[in-house]
Amino acid sequence: MLEGFLVGLQTAFSLQNLLMVVAGCLIGTFIGMLPGLGPMSIIAIMIPLVISLGDPAAALILLAGVYYGAIFGGSTSSILLNAPGVAGTVASSFDGYPLARQGKAGKALTIAAVASFAGGTIGAILLMIFAPALASVALLFHSAEYFALMVVGLSAIAAFAGKGQVAKAIMMTLLGLIMATVGEGALFNLPRFTMGILDLQSGFGFITLAMAMFALPEALMLVLKPKDLKADDDTIKELRITRSEAKAIAPVIGRQSVQGFFIGVLPGAGATIASFLGYAVERNIASKEQQKEFGKGSIKGLAAPEAANNAACTGSFVPLLTLGIPGSGTTAILLGALIALNIAPGPRLMIDAPQVFWAVIMSMFIGNLILLILNLPLIPYIAKILTIPRNYLIPFILFFTLMGAYIGQNNATELLILVAFGICATVLKFADYPLAPLLIGFILGGMMEDNFARSMQLYDGISFIWQRPMTFCLLAIAALLIILPSYRERRTKTRTVAISDGD
Repeated sequence: MLEGFLVGLQTAFSLQNLLMVVAGCLIGTFIGMLPGLGPMSIIAIMIPLVISLGDPAAALILLAGVYYGAIFGGSTSSILLNAPGVAGTVASSFDGYPLARQGKAGKALTIAAVASFAGGTIGAILLMIFAPALASVALLFHSAEYFALMVVGLSAIAAFAGKGQVAKAIMMTLLGLIMATVGEGALFNLPRFTMGILDLQSGFGFITLAMAMFALPEALMLVLKPKDLKADDDTIKELRITRSEAKAIAPVIGRQSVQGFFIGVLPGAGATIASFLGYAVERNIASKEQQKEFGKGSIKGLAAPEAANNAACTGSFVPLLTLGIPGSGTTAILLGALIALNIAPGPRLMIDAPQVFWAVIMSMFIGNLILLILNLPLIPYIAKILTIPRNYLIPFILFFTLMGAYIGQNNATELLILVAFGICATVLKFADYPLAPLLIGFILGGMMEDNFARSMQLYDGISFIWQRPMTFCLLAIAALLIILPSYRERRTKTRTVAISDGD
């Protein structure tokens, strides 16, 4: 291990590979900032270019830099425009955008940059130490466990609901699950609920739905409320994190970096689930007073998903490099790039090509530092987007919303779906329905159905729930997550009644 570490260090610090890290981070940050593009499409486009480099280590360092650079930069559009184009940064908009609207865009971007750097760096340290051992742990997770993990993610919906909104949140989650069933099913490759529209055979696109739930309603709300069209003059006044704020978010970043990394290790989980669970956990363990701040501009609510998604992004390289199992669409493309470069990912990669394995890990330390150095000085200038008068900002939001939806599926039908869902989402927003649970239900619904179908086929029914102890434990945790908020609320009411009776 020490010998491989030294070889990787030497390879990563060569001039060519340092340039690859910088180039990857720059491209990734820029792509992440533009809602709708995402790292998947750009990495696919870059594969022929990296093959021509002829150096597998340099190629993978460049592509890895694009991947975690996009996750790092993806929070910018979520915070400033409420337009999360990357699934892993959806949760960042829950508190990041309210902070921006309060005139704290600079502070929100600083918190996101610091949390992302910490999450990525801690993830890289854990990857370096535990990669071989975690590969064998990841193999213990089968379809049944992945199904249970998705249920845990869905059971955390109470974390995204305000006071008295749990019923509404459940309704929106169910609606998201229903929308996830549109297209070809997991058991039979036959179209369902497509109403004869060929473009719906592959289901609704995530980018289209994310834009329809967040960005488009925001633009429509600005039109419907002309008093909000004034620019935010004090947007860039607050940039620094105070000592008390740093003290508050430090344990959050530490917890979610570790949790996010271990979720990222599981093939199929990835940054999206890590960010949602990170947000949910922090909200559930917060005090009653702090819970009220979540969704309204909580610094903890921003730091948690940012640390978790970057750590998970790093963790996703464990199954990719040590098992040859892609955990997401982006890592599947990275796997294709590895095979095209005649590198066979698997348990022997550390032995057969240590310069590739360890160079990628070492480049992550360099890359996260470069991302921090690149992003922090630019924060005052990036935050100036919100000083643009709102009537000029509306066409800007609409342009990126429509462009992101079209690029996501490359057909005009997506634009019609976007407008229809955007109008519905605006009506729901006026009716005070939380939109985040709908998107969570949609994202997790497809994966949950696939894993449930496979488990049913393997065990000829639902007996896998009690036959697999890990599945049972995860489902028990999900049940606790559902029961605990109701229990805490009832206990608080009982205490309040007891105190008033005592008076």
